[in-house]
Amino acid sequence: MEISKVFLIFNDIFLLIILKGKKVKYSSYNASNFEKIVQFQKVDKDYIRDMQIVAKVLPFKVSNYVIEELIDWDNYEKDPIFHLVFPNKDMLIEKHYLKMKTALDKSEDKNYHIKTANEIRLELNPNPAGQKKNVPIVDGVPLVGVQHKYRETLLYFPSAGQTCHSYCTFCFRWPQFIGVNELKFALKEGELILKYLQQHQEVTDLLFTGGDPMKMSAEKLRTIIAPIIADGSGTNIQTIRIGTKSLAFWPYRFTSAPDADDIIKLFSNITSKGINLAIMAHFSHPKELETIEAIKAIQRIRSTGAQIRTQSPILKHINDDPKVWSEMWRKQVNLNLIPYYMFVPRDTGAQHYFALTLLEAWEIWRNSYQNVSGVCRTVRGPSMSCTPGKVQFLGPADINDEKVFVLRFLQGRNPNWVQRPFFAKYDVKAIWMNNLKPAFGDKFFFEEEEEKVYGEKYYDTEIDNFE
Repeated sequence: MEISKVFLIFNDIFLLIILKGKKVKYSSYNASNFEKIVQFQKVDKDYIRDMQIVAKVLPFKVSNYVIEELIDWDNYEKDPIFHLVFPNKDMLIEKHYLKMKTALDKSEDKNYHIKTANEIRLELNPNPAGQKKNVPIVDGVPLVGVQHKYRETLLYFPSAGQTCHSYCTFCFRWPQFIGVNELKFALKEGELILKYLQQHQEVTDLLFTGGDPMKMSAEKLRTIIAPIIADGSGTNIQTIRIGTKSLAFWPYRFTSAPDADDIIKLFSNITSKGINLAIMAHFSHPKELETIEAIKAIQRIRSTGAQIRTQSPILKHINDDPKVWSEMWRKQVNLNLIPYYMFVPRDTGAQHYFALTLLEAWEIWRNSYQNVSGVCRTVRGPSMSCTPGKVQFLGPADINDEKVFVLRFLQGRNPNWVQRPFFAKYDVKAIWMNNLKPAFGDKFFFEEEEEKVYGEKYYDTEIDNFE
């Protein structure tokens, strides 16, 4: 055999070993056992006590990978990933922090602690932007765990995917993780999804979300997807999206997990059917893209023909710096990922801790956007996923000597709203859509239709209505 051919064979074997990655067993820590984290010996004791209080209200879980690979423990107080996964005192407003602290100091009764925590949770807008509305019905059965808010896209919350490898402290889906069934949003029944898709040919995109669908086994995911993509399925699905943070929090899921090869085969099967598979990867900081294991996982996924699109909110304490965003987008493109969204933190949970004003977010957006080339400018933002749709904040402008905010819909309850610019009064303190008022006239152009047709208002919250 020629030396060159021998070299190519060994090179292929070497690449296969590298891409599959080392065997690492998943483990996680939560509020009950986080003190076992060896690196926590470096954390201030007052911080630990505050964290124990906050973690009674907001969910907390972190994987061994995040602890060992992503956090600089010598500088944990300023480390962005530490803030991303570990709760701190300021993530609760003072009255909520004191209420929970008082309950813990007053009694050792766990039921009393849970009751107090739930009272606080109900004041944190646990289901923002109509998350528990827009529930479709098939054969008279509500598909609780499915959302059909936008014409072409169906969101599916599979019950087996309603957890994550680690929890983000900013997450707007935190109610999925706190053990309160009334606040969860999930569906076990896959057959009804298929029937609904057969009856609704306008749906071209099926988005798996959670939690994290990549916490599901390959077999469970295949069981749901296979009938939908089968020849003669009768659906019009052309794109399957999977929203996941696993590339950042547990990339071994795609390299050396027991069923990693089965996941890769499933991805390849989807694309072989001519269906676009888009992995909607959540990356909040460039550090999450720098580990060898994350790069291996990205390469394995892309080898199936799947796209990887990236998104994240803009967050105080984590990525509120244009240099961070331009570096992150550049690294993503260099890894053949597609920057997709910069979001504004939703009006739920610890929004007060993470949110910037819309003006601040726009300035960071603009400065970071200016410092990357055109191939990175596929990203859209700053975007608010609010009750009427996805609204992009385009910045301030002067119209007839009046300072205003310019906005537009990237996605809307009514598709006719999309790409129509509209104007709000200039407000330096506004952090969310419900802070804004129309600049001209009494209502935004979409308000009347939103209220009459959809029974909603753009400034809706659901503090008192979880059904």
